Amino acid sequence: MLNKVWKLNKYYQLLALGAVSACISFTAQAADEQFNEALRAANSGDTALLQQYQYSMQNDALGYYPEYWILNTNLASQPASQIASFAQRYPQSAMAEKLAADYVEEKVKMADFSSAQPILPYVTNADQAETCAVAQVRARSGDPLVFAEFKDVWLTTNSQPESCTGLGRMMLSSPLMTEQDRQQRLWGQLRAGQSGQAIATAQSINMNLSLAQLNSIQSDPINYLWSAPKNTKEEQAYLIYALGRLADSDLSAAMASAKRAADGVPADVQRALYRTVGYIGGTTVMKNNFSRDVLNYLDASYGLPFSPEEAEIYARQAIRFSAWESLIRAINSMSVTQRQEDRWQYWLARASEQRGDASSKRTAQEIYKRLAQGDDYHNLLAKDHVGQSYSSVPSNVQPSNADARRLSQDIHFRRAFALRNVNAPDNYINREWNWAVRQAYLKKDDGLLLAAAKRATDMGWYDRAIYAADRTVNQHNYSLRYAMPHQSYVVSHSRNAGIDPAWAYGLMRQESRFVSNARSHVGAGGLMQIMPDTAKLVARQMGETYNPAALTDMNTNIRYGTFYLSMIQSQLSSSPVLATAGYNAGPNRARRWQPEEQGIAADQYAETIPLTETRDYVKHVMTNATHYGLLLGQGAQSIGKRMQIIPMRGAQ
Repeated sequence: MLNKVWKLNKYYQLLALGAVSACISFTAQAADEQFNEALRAANSGDTALLQQYQYSMQNDALGYYPEYWILNTNLASQPASQIASFAQRYPQSAMAEKLAADYVEEKVKMADFSSAQPILPYVTNADQAETCAVAQVRARSGDPLVFAEFKDVWLTTNSQPESCTGLGRMMLSSPLMTEQDRQQRLWGQLRAGQSGQAIATAQSINMNLSLAQLNSIQSDPINYLWSAPKNTKEEQAYLIYALGRLADSDLSAAMASAKRAADGVPADVQRALYRTVGYIGGTTVMKNNFSRDVLNYLDASYGLPFSPEEAEIYARQAIRFSAWESLIRAINSMSVTQRQEDRWQYWLARASEQRGDASSKRTAQEIYKRLAQGDDYHNLLAKDHVGQSYSSVPSNVQPSNADARRLSQDIHFRRAFALRNVNAPDNYINREWNWAVRQAYLKKDDGLLLAAAKRATDMGWYDRAIYAADRTVNQHNYSLRYAMPHQSYVVSHSRNAGIDPAWAYGLMRQESRFVSNARSHVGAGGLMQIMPDTAKLVARQMGETYNPAALTDMNTNIRYGTFYLSMIQSQLSSSPVLATAGYNAGPNRARRWQPEEQGIAADQYAETIPLTETRDYVKHVMTNATHYGLLLGQGAQSIGKRMQIIPMRGAQ
């Protein structure tokens, strides 16, 4: 129960009177505990029982759940007025927003845009599928801005939610999409092998493509390319399709065929053919490894507009091969918003400083100085470039008693704590917590966020504490943001393994957020998210008998994790960056991504890791380690010292 949580800490004992006791009574606590019973009724479809819980829980913080489940039982059949009524009675709440977003998505699937329209104001935190559904409703109501806002949906050939695919089809009929827009979309669909979508797009610019011909090409693309006609727009479209199908199955053969295919066709079609090879080569590094020829083809395609995805692929290929002028072109091809991201500003500075003229070097230094004001990954890299040491964190601001009282009265946080108290499923707990944090963040209410982070930390609820502390805007507490539980174990086991405890903490924070019973979808467990096979290997290496409990036992998990981290570091040129990548994606992959001809800077290696998850993981871990180094008393920190040159594969 909630008051039991408050008794965990004297800080909260003082708050158990007054406003808190007025808000949370014994009756409310009893009602809290009905949540799981009501959830079981919802899961079994017992609407009559849910209606009883709706009455008995009506004055509780969790009292809106039975009604939510009732409305959600057959959501598509509900009138819009019922959804609006729920959202108005529980304004700006997590489940009201979810109900509204799900309702809009369901109605769009039914092409019932008029029912969805009045619910749009209540959708304020939509995911990708919901965002596209909302955009469809806006477009049907005549909003002219939609098609400009969703160019990325229009141009993507990656797998995306059906609502986004539907939005693309809707955009196809819009007079606002120019012939150039349609041509760009068509070429992307052709290279991706999306026959049906390509045929529809082609029709919108008076081109007639044959499905039978596309199927014939797909069965033997290289023979088609050998003698393909090239005179008409349709024949040129078939060329792009054939080259894309060949590149997908045999990139080397496609690169060998590209110039022949491009011979004698208009310049824009040539560029589209080269873009096809460059794009597929840039997105299949996991299968085909890195190739300088891929960058050459992207260079040769310059002059055609780049989609946001294409521009990033181009930039990463340029980074990998230190092709600084190509990198500048790639960044300049990005949208204004994309180009202003810290990541691309940093790389623009990296590329600009390679130029010989004073103006470019001055521009680079100006960018670095601007970036050096923050303390995220690219900010820390920028500090190194301007010679700024990272030697202090903001003073740890403590939440006031007034902040703690406001926390106890805040309905969003009350719901989150109540759910945790009754051991509700994590998806409900985390949704309410994340929603509460979001509301406080939008209001820039740092005091409330810090109070939430402190209370969660006192409860040992480190992952949510970090989530809250990470989002303060002006007032910060790095002891909450970079928690260090089990410090004696982490430090001693790290030192015994010969690794930096700050690095171990940095990795642990990223792996589990210090949830000792965390379990990933692939079976990794514990604080350091060790796979069972890895734990068996480590146990064998340490001369111990493997016990499955090692995954969840805090001490053993840390001991095994630090040992394994040390082991793969020694296998990977003693590089923390390579070992971090290896810990996430496997040592063989990390080794495979090493350069073949000469060493490259660690920031280049990290930015060009072909797996998005691992690429982000390495950046986060190295950032975390830098912060932890300072918090552990290791003196002024430089992220660059943790990120030394990545040697050639096979070099030690």
